[in-house]
Amino acid sequence: MRILIVALLAGWASIFVMSAAEASGGQRIALVVGNSNYVALSALANPENDARAMAETLESLQFEVILTIDADRRDMARAIRDFGHQLSAAGADAVGLFFYAGHGVQARNRNYLMPLRAEIIGEADLDIEAIDANWVLRQMEDAGNALNIIIFDACRNNPFRGSFRSADRGLARINAPAGSIVAYSAAPGQV
Repeated sequence: MRILIVALLAGWASIFVMSAAEASGGQRIALVVGNSNYVALSALANPENDARAMAETLESLQFEVILTIDADRRDMARAIRDFGHQLSAAGADAVGLFFYAGHGVQARNRNYLMPLRAEIIGEADLDIEAIDANWVLRQMEDAGNALNIIIFDACRNNPFRGSFRSADRGLARINAPAGSIVAYSAAPGQV
């Protein structure tokens, strides 16, 4: 079932991305992150495979793909920063795509992407141990390119629910900047 969902997502993405990329005529750059082998959280079987399948699909669509598997916070942050710089250097006609598969957490109506070795004891730890999804959007927005596509395959029950005061289900809706499209693996607030 999971492979079917990824195949459908990749198919939808390829049709949509191809149309959008052809319309802009610019360079296509993607950052694909798949975190599976967590240390402090439960390991996930699918994100690495999903990320590799998405990277392969995007490469077939002439995207320059940066593939990051099982990244800790420092590696994720640097990959996102470098991705933002590459988008900026590609110019106004570029198309950027960010795909994340792994644990995701919503707290205080903010979404966080969980690096491999995140050590979360309480909600306040998210700011230093996890990656704020809005920071990813800012990197892409600051590049000033024509189109950004963000795909979060991270709607999960909050594994810290008991220790978080504001723990919510799924990921929160993101108000993306103009020229951006955000897709979730489940509706906002759902798992």
